[in-house]
Amino acid sequence: MATATQVRPDLGLDPAKMPDLSDPATQKRLSPAAIKAFFSIAERWNLRDADAMALLGGVPSSTYYELKKKQARTLSQDELTRTSLLIGIFKALNILFSPKLANQWISRPNSNLMFGDAPPLKLLIQGGVPCMLGVRRFLDSRRGGR
Repeated sequence: MATATQVRPDLGLDPAKMPDLSDPATQKRLSPAAIKAFFSIAERWNLRDADAMALLGGVPSSTYYELKKKQARTLSQDELTRTSLLIGIFKALNILFSPKLANQWISRPNSNLMFGDAPPLKLLIQGGVPCMLGVRRFLDSRRGGR
């Protein structure tokens, strides 16, 4: 069974090439780009602030608006992970669909069993990181024709 420290080229997992998101220096280095990307995606997806806060893991509104205003804060490992998964979802959607549909997909009811006729956004918010990973894998498999 594979562990987080094993090299898995078949899955694109090589710990030597992956950033250590638990390292404060790495968090500080990656945060500005992650914050910028998150708010760009939130704008394109036309997210309500409450939904955007939930996607970041339920950050307090004061923290959220400070991020939105200044974008000068170091994100936690969890926030960086969530942002990374959302960037992957955004990228996959823009490969699969036209820009308009890619931006609407997250908020439109989806009949796939995974979503149960609800918008994917609901699953991402309620299920957190595990569901974000599941949606990303789902979209990546669609990109591969599965």
